Amino acid sequence: MSSQTKNPETAVARETPVRRRRRVDRLPYLLLLPALLIIGVLLLWPLGQVVVMSFYRLNSVRQLRGDRDWPWVGLGNYTDILSDPFFLTVLRNTVLFAAANVLLTMVLGTLVGLLLNRLGRKMATFVASCVMLAWATPALTGTIVWKWIFDDTSGLVTWLFNALPDGLSNGLFGRSDWTGYGWFNSPLLFFAILTLVVVWHSFPFIAVSVLAGLKSVPSELHEAARVDGASPWRVFWKITFPLLRPVFGILIVLSTIWDFKVFTQQFVLAGGTQDRPTFMLAIYSYAEAFSPPPKYGLGAAIAVILTLILLVVTGFYVRMVLRQEDES
Repeated sequence: MSSQTKNPETAVARETPVRRRRRVDRLPYLLLLPALLIIGVLLLWPLGQVVVMSFYRLNSVRQLRGDRDWPWVGLGNYTDILSDPFFLTVLRNTVLFAAANVLLTMVLGTLVGLLLNRLGRKMATFVASCVMLAWATPALTGTIVWKWIFDDTSGLVTWLFNALPDGLSNGLFGRSDWTGYGWFNSPLLFFAILTLVVVWHSFPFIAVSVLAGLKSVPSELHEAARVDGASPWRVFWKITFPLLRPVFGILIVLSTIWDFKVFTQQFVLAGGTQDRPTFMLAIYSYAEAFSPPPKYGLGAAIAVILTLILLVVTGFYVRMVLRQEDES
């Protein structure tokens, strides 16, 4: 009898740590629940609304208010977009612009990060603070400043070109008076200026992130490579880059997402939505939704397509990271 009475107590004693462990395992999820609810309300609910709107034909504010019915069109908005030749032009502009900006941002940011890593502490702090001013400047404010720099009458670039000798200016560019020259009229020149603005605003984040990654690389590896006579170029590709590959992967994905979604800079430089040859997906969605006559359903469909493209890019990166972890 005594052994029988002890068995239940032993079982309870054994179950108690397990139950406590289960309760402890649930604690992190309970702590994350408020943040997940806020994200769901602020992000997932609007995203769901956009997806729903993309299946309806919405042409008036009264429909959005609920005063009128929402005509169901199913995949009609997506069919209209994908069958429109102009969509291919917009998609091409977006892909080429994002590819060029990601490349330039990563190269410039990496070079600045390597420079900061070689400088002394005081000089590196000073340079990093100056560089981060571009990142801290709001996109709207910075773009307005750049638009003034390229203003056709009082801009700094116009003043510099007017200051060139007439012979040199005529010989190189075929004109001597640059007052009134439309820097934003040519699509190619417009994209060049837009790229300059976006790269200027984006590279400080890349530089600081690369610098943080470089601080985690053991200095003994670089010193051993230099003793062996390796050039800085070889040291970077054989030691630094492999160790920082996860950092570069994350930065490339983030830069791709940001450059695909560029809107503020383009809207301010173009002065609205009139310059259709330079459209990209973000401003294309806005123009279709809010330019008269409004087509909210069509604009929502374009936004969904843009989101799907970014999800594919992110999914590709996550799969690549998981594959690298499995190989290691």
